[in-house]
Amino acid sequence: MDTETLYDANAGKWERRAPSSLSDFTGRPAVFELCGDVVGLDVLDLGAGEGYCSRILASHGAKSVTGVELSAEMVAAARRQDERLGQGITYHQGDATELAQLAAGSFDLVAAVFLYNYLTVEQMTRSFAEVRRLLRAGGAFVFAVPHPALGFIRREHRPPFYFDVEGCGYFSGANRQFQGEISRRDGGVLPVQMIHKTFGDYFSALASSGFTALPEIRELGVLPEHLALDHDFFAPVRDLPLHLAVRAELPGNAPRSKRPAL
Repeated sequence: MDTETLYDANAGKWERRAPSSLSDFTGRPAVFELCGDVVGLDVLDLGAGEGYCSRILASHGAKSVTGVELSAEMVAAARRQDERLGQGITYHQGDATELAQLAAGSFDLVAAVFLYNYLTVEQMTRSFAEVRRLLRAGGAFVFAVPHPALGFIRREHRPPFYFDVEGCGYFSGANRQFQGEISRRDGGVLPVQMIHKTFGDYFSALASSGFTALPEIRELGVLPEHLALDHDFFAPVRDLPLHLAVRAELPGNAPRSKRPAL
């Protein structure tokens, strides 16, 4: 199933008003921390889904938030939420590899949360170049993906998070699509996909797209506070690398203040 069809079919399962899925706890808070203080910034949420991250970035004081999402059903869900909350977020249906509808130098921050696991290396490189075009001098690019090693370390097909890497190895599986699932704390299951890329693929694509400064990276997993909240849910993936979060900056960026994880 292609990505657009997958998310059109499952948009309702992704709608939420509070943290729900595993990665809402173990991944997204670290992304918001890497974004830093967004007050007064023009922000692009690339691969916005039903707008969960867009809404949080807007609530943190961004001057404007624009969301771009491939799935028409997810865009419709995001717009419904914005009508309810009145945050003034703008959503577009679009492809992350071709963002001609957005003007160069329009954003101070681009965030892409669990988007690039759906793109090939070639598509990701085109998207990174588009992000570079859209950022102002001194801007930042923050993205998160499933940890490149996860599917090859955790081969059991069990909740709350796995990918079926079909017997492939870390290198032989590069640029191949694998199916997986991520669980919600309420017992729901969300189908996900991963086109596997190595660490080298990510950093080579950044460099070739013009992000030449050393990026900040974080390898994310279950924390003690997660186990205290819901031991049974989080314990099966404790001490495993679940997600990779990256912040790449363009020259001229001022030091940022950190936001606490949510």
